[in-house]
This record gives sequence, C-alpha cells and structure tokens, in this order.
Amino acid sequence: MSEQQPTFSIDKIYIKDLSLELPNAPQCFLEREQPQVEVQLRTAGAAVGEGVFNVVLTVTVTAKLGDKTQFLVEAAQGGIFQIRNVPEADLGPIVAIACPNILFPYARETVSDCVSRAGFPPVILQPVNFEALYQQQMAAAQQAAATPHEIPVQ
Repeated sequence: MSEQQPTFSIDKIYIKDLSLELPNAPQCFLEREQPQVEVQLRTAGAAVGEGVFNVVLTVTVTAKLGDKTQFLVEAAQGGIFQIRNVPEADLGPIVAIACPNILFPYARETVSDCVSRAGFPPVILQPVNFEALYQQQMAAAQQAAATPHEIPVQ
C-alpha cells in the first residue's frame, strides 16, 4: 500500500467581516497631527470537513490622537484550504503559519483600502513573521502547562 502525497491548496479567499468606526467624525478630519497606530492580529483555524480547513486572520487597526480614536478598522480575512495526507503533528504549523501568510496580503489590502476610502491616508501594514508568533504561542502554552497552579486551601 503506497502512501498518498501530501497536498495543500487554496479553495477560496474571502472577507468574513469588515468594520470601520469613526467615533469622532467629522472633527477627526480637522486634526493635522499624525495619529498613533496600533495593530493587533488574531488567527483561528478549524476543520470544516475531511481535509478542509477554514482559517481566519483578523487584523484590528486603531489610530488615536491622545485619548481620541480617529478610526478603528477590523478586517477578518478568511480562507478555505485543502490540506490532505499531512501528519497530525504538522497540521498546527500549516494552519497557524502557512495559511495566515497567504491571507495576510489580502487583509493588508483590505485594511489599506478601507482606511483610504474613509478619507485617511492608507495604512500600510508591515510584514508579519507568523512562524515567530506561532513559536511564541507554543512556548507560552508549554510554560503555562509546566507552571504549577496554586490551589487555595480553606
């Protein structure tokens, strides 16, 4: 019996959710200072069928001047991927690293387009090292598992 070759393919890339908030409009357009921009990333992946995975990369960009928010954009970029004949141990890195790497340029374009359509200069997101983020998450999970939990005694 011969083993089948591992396969990886993209079935669909889509925008799952997109929101834009301008809580201080129209006053925010009168400001001339550069806002502080904060970027947060989240990824989630789950099997939706035999060898079929849905992965969502959520990018949240918040621009603030002091304590006032100029804009907040959240884009959830989704993808449906065929991942077959891959050892179980290798699925985690594929879903957490390879898939977000494919989705990131789409999310980056979505965020930039949304911000510029709102009347602001486009936000160009810097490249992200999803492998380093995955390794940090795994190290944190191992450390949390290794740390003894205190049980209060009454």
